[in-house]
Amino acid sequence: MNTVIIFGLLVALMLTGMPISISLGLTVLSFLFFMTQVPVESVALKLFTGIEKFEIMAIPFFILAGNFLTHGGVARRMIKFATSMVGHWYGGLGLGGVLACALFAAVSGSSPATVVAIGSILMPAMAKAGFPNRFGAGVITTSGALGILIPPSIVMVMYSVSTNTSVGALFMAGVIPGALLAFMLGFTTWYRAKKFNYPRQAKASWAERWDAFRKAIWGLFLIIVVMGGIYTGIFTPTEAAAMSAVYAFFVAVFVYKDMGLKDVPKVLLSSANMSAMLLYIITNAVLFSFLMTHENIPQEMADWMIGTGVGVIGFLLIANVLLLLAGNFMEPSSIVLILAPILFPIAVKLGIDPIHFGILMVVNMEVGMCHPPVGLNLYVASGITKMGITELTVAVWPWLLTMLTFLIAVTYWPTMSLWLPRMLGMIS
Repeated sequence: MNTVIIFGLLVALMLTGMPISISLGLTVLSFLFFMTQVPVESVALKLFTGIEKFEIMAIPFFILAGNFLTHGGVARRMIKFATSMVGHWYGGLGLGGVLACALFAAVSGSSPATVVAIGSILMPAMAKAGFPNRFGAGVITTSGALGILIPPSIVMVMYSVSTNTSVGALFMAGVIPGALLAFMLGFTTWYRAKKFNYPRQAKASWAERWDAFRKAIWGLFLIIVVMGGIYTGIFTPTEAAAMSAVYAFFVAVFVYKDMGLKDVPKVLLSSANMSAMLLYIITNAVLFSFLMTHENIPQEMADWMIGTGVGVIGFLLIANVLLLLAGNFMEPSSIVLILAPILFPIAVKLGIDPIHFGILMVVNMEVGMCHPPVGLNLYVASGITKMGITELTVAVWPWLLTMLTFLIAVTYWPTMSLWLPRMLGMIS
């Protein structure tokens, strides 16, 4: 009964158009005040202890690093390097876009940042080369979603905070699925370009490729700084985030010089705004998780689901459907913070690896970012391409179908996610 009341109240508040973070907080406070004897002081204490986690500090640092890279000319050099490598194949600029998105994702940790940074440069170039707008929009919208699967990833940090799993293991678990999804999106791009005979670029010489690589090396080196530092144990994922922010500032201002010191306060302010918004969502989600645990709802749901005889295959199917439906109404941060505390205990009881389940959730978030009505990447791409959401939805469907196929593979083939962290000794 309490479960029905809690979720009924949450849905009712969300239907009024109230932001999800405020809906969460009001649901918790209303239920605790009217339905329980829990003292309000304990709520304040839970608010403080809930966000007093070292891992959460990674979020503002990755956001700051992503903003420096977006404004600092790194994306433009990555696109030039990517297109020099694959531009001579069918749909070369589109393939370059997929590769550039994968590379930029590996340094930014954010899907919208990847769409903005790569799309704002690549879309005009593709239009000039004679590609249809729909083709370019489909490539950039879906490939930009790699930003939350290829590590470092802000969404992975949030999953870690919600479930107390290792951020480092999650990052390593995202490497192979991220590379495989990038390949599948690239194949879809190549196939459609070949089918419709879209333009190809002249093949770049090795001297031109070397020159493009040399100019992009400062941005690409950040991948080694972050992932190499975590793998070798030189620093934790949170410290890696701080290092990436400092490194991105240095590269943008003093190496590439595409940003002046006068532009830094603006980047700091926009990063602070985004960080504050996410931390506010996290705070209220922590409260919601506290209420769920206090009412023993996750355990009851786990016992009920196991009692129905739903096995691992059935549960994973239900989890995917639930996450995809949630993607119709909420953005990734909210979905992870609300549903992870509910689904995670059931997954653990069924013997599903927490790291595998985390990657599964992230891939679902990727799909959710690319379809209406609240697909974040669609809105960002709409601003760049000046296309309506309906037209964009039609444009992305071939790549979206590819992502759904990949989701099935990552769901029922856990080795894809777990092989690398096991090889590195991060999980047993």
